[in-house]
Amino acid sequence: MPYPESLRKFIEKVEATRPERVERKKRGEEFPALKLEEREPVLKAFHPDFIDGTKRKIKVGPSKNYSVSNEIVDLLEAKSRMNPDAVDLSKPDFETEVLVIGAGGAGTAAAILAAENGAEVIVATKLRHGDANTMMAEGGIQAADKVGKDSPYYHYLDILGGGHFVNDPELVYTLVINAPDVIKWLENMGTSFSKFRDGTMKTMHGGGTCRKRMHYAADITGAEIMKTIRDEARNHEDMIEVIEFCPAVDLVLDDGGRCTGAVLYNLETAEYMFVKSRAVVIATGGSGRLHIQGFMTTNHYGATADGIVMAYRAGVPISFLHTVQYHPTGVVFPEQAEGILITEKFRGAGANILNVHGRQFVYEREPRDVEAACIIRECSPAGRGNGVPTPTGKFGVWLDSPMIDMLKGEGTVRKEFPGKHILFRRFGIDIARDPMLVHPTLHYQNGGLDINNKCETCVPGLYAAGEVTGGVHGENRLMGNSLLDVIVFGRIAGANAAEYARSAGEPGKPSLEHVKRYNHEIEEAGISEDRIAPMLLPDYRNPEVKKKQLTGKEFGTLSW
Repeated sequence: MPYPESLRKFIEKVEATRPERVERKKRGEEFPALKLEEREPVLKAFHPDFIDGTKRKIKVGPSKNYSVSNEIVDLLEAKSRMNPDAVDLSKPDFETEVLVIGAGGAGTAAAILAAENGAEVIVATKLRHGDANTMMAEGGIQAADKVGKDSPYYHYLDILGGGHFVNDPELVYTLVINAPDVIKWLENMGTSFSKFRDGTMKTMHGGGTCRKRMHYAADITGAEIMKTIRDEARNHEDMIEVIEFCPAVDLVLDDGGRCTGAVLYNLETAEYMFVKSRAVVIATGGSGRLHIQGFMTTNHYGATADGIVMAYRAGVPISFLHTVQYHPTGVVFPEQAEGILITEKFRGAGANILNVHGRQFVYEREPRDVEAACIIRECSPAGRGNGVPTPTGKFGVWLDSPMIDMLKGEGTVRKEFPGKHILFRRFGIDIARDPMLVHPTLHYQNGGLDINNKCETCVPGLYAAGEVTGGVHGENRLMGNSLLDVIVFGRIAGANAAEYARSAGEPGKPSLEHVKRYNHEIEEAGISEDRIAPMLLPDYRNPEVKKKQLTGKEFGTLSW
């Protein structure tokens, strides 16, 4: 729907202050950024990570007593979806050398590198190949590949600073050193990055960066990268088999503790299947569809933390999962598009963030956690109370996109942000003429499974890559490092899994004893036995409808 009159009167205030703000931008005058010592009080007072009662200690498993979000603990303190005694592991339904669980950016990159290193690969995915957060990433991918202007050294420092200096330094080093090669790899496969007429790649700033190293493909960078690597994987059809609509529900270990496959659940037939393999790569992505603290989310439909649940049950610790990233700018109006990501690239291109009075209150390129906390403070009655009220009673702030055309020439918004220009036009809003109403939205899982720089977990034969892992981003991820993360570590995981499959020899007898032990641990801890995990898909049914429809166990689970 177009902006109603109730919002039009607030847009008039934005338009009234716009000429002055544009002139300041042209003179190079920016709203002052917060000093380091000023950031922490804002974060602790207004960032959702610091709200009392939203976390609790895990009672079971390898990271027992670690406090993370209640919604994630609910999944970790849950029994398996299946009855481990009812699954026949003596006759595998599929056999391969490397099993990749997840078919987004990290999983697809892993599959390509595993195949190129001589391994037969099966990719098992919950939905379709490419249905992942990678496809939905917009802004860009960082890489310090401009000689003389930037270097991995500066990229490394930016990541540490953005992550509050608690990142795993080996993982950060691995990320930045491999970044330039990743850009070359993607371009050689056909990724169409935005370029100047002379063929030089366009780059820009992101929040928390000291150099312009953000490579992008308009505002659909993730979709462009995912399309390219998905096509490349399908070109390896002699080595890579993709099984769609079959999420993994539990890993399978042999009698020596080595990971030797997984049990899949066919969403169409409600059957369980055993895929036997010599190595496994978990690349299941994040957990936005848990809607932590009730926040709307940018994440795709299948982002429900499945990989963390399965690997944790198998003995893999978690790290940095106490922090969650809320992207500063998600759509809050129109309500049909609530939660959809509005890329940070808008702010990098010059758009101001404004309150109900049409005034700036925050530097546009603060690190994401700081930016989000400042916006929440502006909207909150307990903060400054300067949010813009929506017709449904929510609050947001303006992202003044028309400034970009005034700064860079008419048509820039349509050219550089085609995805969002088309989206808003569907609702009768032209973002080259009117600002967008935004609010922080649940976006990224900062932490996850504990890995080293070879993507190895503590379980032999089990590798992990991408958003399902923790450590590289510390307690806050900077823009453009997620697409880089999935490709860098996806490639590493795939190559190393192939080498392990080739050199480790035949696995022992497959077993689900670790699942039985975990279920017993749940019982011993006195935890409710009503919960099962992984969740697989979010349940958006009305509670009353759900109550009427559910009879006994959830659909597809085996009888206890």
